Amino acid sequence: MGDGRTAGRGTYAAVAVMAIAALLAALLAAGCGGGGSSAEVSFTGTAYPNGDAANTRDAKGQVKAANVADLQQAWTLPLTAQSSFGAYASTPAVSKGVLYSQDLESNVQAIDLQSGDVLWTKNYEFADQGPNGVVAAGGRVFGGTATSAFALDQETGKQLWSVQLTRNEQEGIDMAPGYANGMVFVSTVPWNAASYYEGGGVGTLWALDAKTGKKLWHFDTVPKSLWGKPKVNAGGGVWYTPAFDGRGSMYFGVGNPAPFPGAPGEPWGASRPGPDLYTDSIVKMDAKTGKMDWHFQLTPHDLYDWDLQGPPILMTVGGRELVVAAGKSGFVVALDAKSGKPVWKRAVGKHNGHDEDGALAMRGETSKLKPPFEVYPGTLGGVIAPMSTDGSRVFVPVVNHPVSVDAAGEKIEETSPENAGEIVALDVKDGSVAWKHEFPTAPAFGATTVSNDVVFATTFDGKVWAYDTQSGKQLWQEQLPAGSNAGVTISGETVVAPAGLASAEGQTPEIVAYRLGG
Repeated sequence: MGDGRTAGRGTYAAVAVMAIAALLAALLAAGCGGGGSSAEVSFTGTAYPNGDAANTRDAKGQVKAANVADLQQAWTLPLTAQSSFGAYASTPAVSKGVLYSQDLESNVQAIDLQSGDVLWTKNYEFADQGPNGVVAAGGRVFGGTATSAFALDQETGKQLWSVQLTRNEQEGIDMAPGYANGMVFVSTVPWNAASYYEGGGVGTLWALDAKTGKKLWHFDTVPKSLWGKPKVNAGGGVWYTPAFDGRGSMYFGVGNPAPFPGAPGEPWGASRPGPDLYTDSIVKMDAKTGKMDWHFQLTPHDLYDWDLQGPPILMTVGGRELVVAAGKSGFVVALDAKSGKPVWKRAVGKHNGHDEDGALAMRGETSKLKPPFEVYPGTLGGVIAPMSTDGSRVFVPVVNHPVSVDAAGEKIEETSPENAGEIVALDVKDGSVAWKHEFPTAPAFGATTVSNDVVFATTFDGKVWAYDTQSGKQLWQEQLPAGSNAGVTISGETVVAPAGLASAEGQTPEIVAYRLGG
């Protein structure tokens, strides 16, 4: 959901289904355009799913606090794809009045932003878990199915090339590509619609020639040896679009190791001793060569699926270039872009004393871990979806949902009915909380998006919210025709909100466009 996924080896295949069922049951009972922060990077003619190459999700359209209440429905478009996480989990990209959209069967459409008319469709009908999506650049639309990267003609949707990147049945692709300087960046991940962190899945980032799809270089986010036990272990991968600084460097977040918290007879990650690099890390590298500059690991020896998967945001604060990132551990971190050293770190959402469990296990202090117990954030908790910024604040979507660990420290279970969320605004100077809104029964599985002095958010119950960026005052709210696990896209006077999850009887997944004045 954005990154709403759980995992593990063997029995963990059922956990994702159980978790989604629990969320749906609880609810039944109860883009962005151009723009950016001061560190904005503009690559002419490129439409990014996170608004710009710096991943700010700052749209700077015509929607603002003074007129957001004038938004009215302009058009809708049905969503019919079927996947574990619904029909849709991406952020459409907009270029020259055309919306480029990918659903959870990997199908791509070009949609007229003004009318909602479909201009062309490229069907793949290949179930994906998301988050996926596309980027448009140089007359082409780049994306991925569950196994391959592809390029389509931007005018017609005709496939120009396709390259398989997965090595085995344990790997997949679940991201909107990155694009910079004639290169496309797509990563494999250690799971797909049929396999949930089974042994042997390695997350590998590939750099491809945008014209031909030729493989230029690759970076294994975890070793192919998988810490000596490839039949048991898996991990790594990039789930969201990297950020690019316009000077040749790229920044990306890496997913978690598995199995978690352990395997039969090997509790607390014993099958993968040590920190398990480069899982749960932010990595900076040369985009042309794939040479790593630095890495920062937030959660060494992760036990609870605490990816640092969110798309890093590049920004300049007080003359200092920062990389701001977050993930499912429920922490937001700001790093110095030159050195990778932490500048500040802030916990968001609900935590209950297990933040250092991985470090304890890595040091062999497992006697201090006394299961069974409940962990916040759980595998569906923390910061799952992308953040946004207006240059002075970072707007964080949060999920408060726990996971239970069995008495042996080998398995996890989704047992809690709690499905809550928050939107938290942090000051970019020091990470202090400026304001927050809590959603008692609705996780914030969708990304936040900024337009001038308004920040938009979506929640799993299918609501779209708009808040004043400075005060946090609610300015506007609408009910979508279905639940949502995707952020909005904003271009000019139009706000596009995907509603991809039928979370109650009678709901219909659709893309809904709102426009100033209707």
